[in-house]
Amino acid sequence: MANLGFTPTQLSARAAYLLRGNDLGTMTSAAPKLYPHMWSWDAAFVSVGLAPLSVERAVIEMDTLLSAQWTNGMIPHIVFANGRDGYFPGPARWECAKLAAHAPTTADTSGITQPPVHAIAVQRILDQSRRRGRTTRAVANEFLDRRWGDLVRWHRWLADARDPGGRGRITLFHGWESGMDNSPRWDAAYENVVPGADLPPYTRADLTHVADLTMRPTDLEYDRYLWLVEQMKRVNYDDALLPDVMSFAVEDVFVSAIFAVACDVLATIGEDYSKPRADVRDLRAWADRFRAGVVSATNERNGIARDFDLRAGRWINTETIAAFAPLLCGGLPRDRERTLLRIFEGPRFCGHPDLRYAVPPSNSPIAANFKPREYWRGPVWPVITWLFSWAFARRGWPERSARLREEGLRQAQDGAFAEYYEPFTGEPLGSMQQSWTAAAVLDWLD
Repeated sequence: MANLGFTPTQLSARAAYLLRGNDLGTMTSAAPKLYPHMWSWDAAFVSVGLAPLSVERAVIEMDTLLSAQWTNGMIPHIVFANGRDGYFPGPARWECAKLAAHAPTTADTSGITQPPVHAIAVQRILDQSRRRGRTTRAVANEFLDRRWGDLVRWHRWLADARDPGGRGRITLFHGWESGMDNSPRWDAAYENVVPGADLPPYTRADLTHVADLTMRPTDLEYDRYLWLVEQMKRVNYDDALLPDVMSFAVEDVFVSAIFAVACDVLATIGEDYSKPRADVRDLRAWADRFRAGVVSATNERNGIARDFDLRAGRWINTETIAAFAPLLCGGLPRDRERTLLRIFEGPRFCGHPDLRYAVPPSNSPIAANFKPREYWRGPVWPVITWLFSWAFARRGWPERSARLREEGLRQAQDGAFAEYYEPFTGEPLGSMQQSWTAAAVLDWLD
């Protein structure tokens, strides 16, 4: 007999059990088989899910991530768990401790970054602590005091090292930095990446954990990913040299929108908790700069946001979830925002008649390059549904937020907590027992 799904209480218990099962002590593995380490934006979302269970444990999660922060301010996209292998590329491939002057000596990390959603997690931790007793509130407040400087340094690094021209958009030097590894957004930019004959050999580990290999990036895509790592290594991950040597350089409108929101969220926390006024002023200024950068990257007719390929000197026009970046950070004129919302909720995205659940797919179902089972080329990612639901609530659109939450929970009722889902059938895909999917569910149910 088909499983009709779990009740909210059962689902919450299963999600909490999953996070406990993926807990390595001071960090949560993103997923036990495919992703056995700590990923930066995963860790932030995981902390959002941990906070209603235990503010103290959520604080430990963020502390572990921030303990691996580079001295230049960058939060690396992976913090490797000691004694866990089976993931490639691992520390031996990145060689950060050996090559990068700013890499930590106490933890092995990767040499690139990921979307800056961490202020959202800090806000959730503080919100949850206020619902608890004095001891828990003290733990959260001490965490903020201890880490405030690190969080501001992270934002300052993004604003300075990744937007040296002050255009208000974050430059990525690897598609992995977007979190949307093989999105159609990067196809044209990746064509400029020609792996050298001296690319060191490697064996992929991801294919052993996914039965359907068409769901994963191709070998050529992986060659390109690793060639970019080689380019970074050859200049010792030096921020000042990367713009000159990297064959992939794209201004990411979605990461820029997240950054604009995160700066505002962190600034508000700074005001509420009496942090230095100079920090709050900088955060507000960055929020304004990057919001303007996102708006200037939109289509003047419908508000659709575009990435900019710095190597080719042209806008990237695709029909992916990144088109809706301005809905996260605001700033669009009212009429253009209404048009963009209509597209988001209409047949090109959430309102497509064949979708099993009315949640945003990673790529438009009517796009020529839509692939319903392939990673960021079509499937629905619960964590992205959560992000839009959170942003819509923050922007004063409670009905829209609630609709995404309800549909997201209906999708999660199978209890698989999959990395992503087939948009038409609702089949769970990718790795199962994914920590950030469980975390999204826990926050929705709280």
